[in-house]
Amino acid sequence: MNDLLSSRSERRTERLMLCALVAMGGLFAGPAFAQADVAGATAKLTLQVATAMLGERCRRVDAPNPASFASVALHRTFHDDFDTHPLLDERWAPYYAGGAAWPEARYWGGEGSDFRRKTSYNGEQQIYVDPRYGGRETTPLGLDPFKVKDGVLSIVASRTPPALKTVLFNNEYISGILTTQSRFAQKYGYFEIRAKIPVGTGVWPAFWMLADDGGWPPEVDIMEGRGQRPGDIVMTTHWRIPETQRVERCGFDFIVPDAPTAFHDYGVLWQPDRITYFIDRQPVSEIKVPVGFHEPMYMIVNLAMGSKTLEGVGFVDGESPNIVAFEIDRISAYQIDER
Repeated sequence: MNDLLSSRSERRTERLMLCALVAMGGLFAGPAFAQADVAGATAKLTLQVATAMLGERCRRVDAPNPASFASVALHRTFHDDFDTHPLLDERWAPYYAGGAAWPEARYWGGEGSDFRRKTSYNGEQQIYVDPRYGGRETTPLGLDPFKVKDGVLSIVASRTPPALKTVLFNNEYISGILTTQSRFAQKYGYFEIRAKIPVGTGVWPAFWMLADDGGWPPEVDIMEGRGQRPGDIVMTTHWRIPETQRVERCGFDFIVPDAPTAFHDYGVLWQPDRITYFIDRQPVSEIKVPVGFHEPMYMIVNLAMGSKTLEGVGFVDGESPNIVAFEIDRISAYQIDER
């Protein structure tokens, strides 16, 4: 009992400290009001999916014939409309939260990084911070990349202050990540973000999912922005062939011309037989569920800076924005209704 009371006291102390550190923020201005969200993240949702047989590769959903589609009814299981700071409850962690087992990506860090704060394999040039993170120091630095205003969360990436460069492992940028690993995960269902997609050299916003057991793949990239190509949204599925251990992927790019300036919904519906990607709740591509999609998956939203793995992002340079924001109106998850 004493251990339990001590644990509760520690959590209250951490929350009070976080509130104080958040209140000390205000380094960056918040965004304007979110644009009207007609559909909204209602408690119940119905989506249209194709019924045609699937091949082994992914395919676009073009000019759908209503007669070839079926309705899928869903109920909401997770929702954050960001009326408050995302770290003031237990929903999100501001780092990779679990015991990841990625021999390739090494999500626990590497040279020039720190535990769970970046993916060196991708060539990223940022480190993910939060108000309680101290880098090489033992005390929090009070750096907050999460700004909330008028129901919109901004994940803000900014050039690392010169005085903190060494403390933050010589990363070029500080930025933010939110993950529900070990906090919320779900097998099957619909996962959606409503956001504006920032642009610029080296700018790499993403909303994606991984298996909650820490393995990789599977990976579902619901939305990635190619920072050097405004309006270019890529949606991709990754899996591993058991016999060869080769990692495969299949996906498509979609042009959403006003993606940097207007909020749009980007989502994925994971069913037992197929994975369907959506933009503004209209199906745009689909794939037969590959091997290895057995475990519940958790959500990740982040703003990375610099990439050697995603074409059209590039490495940061003198033309990269000093400050850039990934504006997010809401993130929701739905489970498929039982028939």
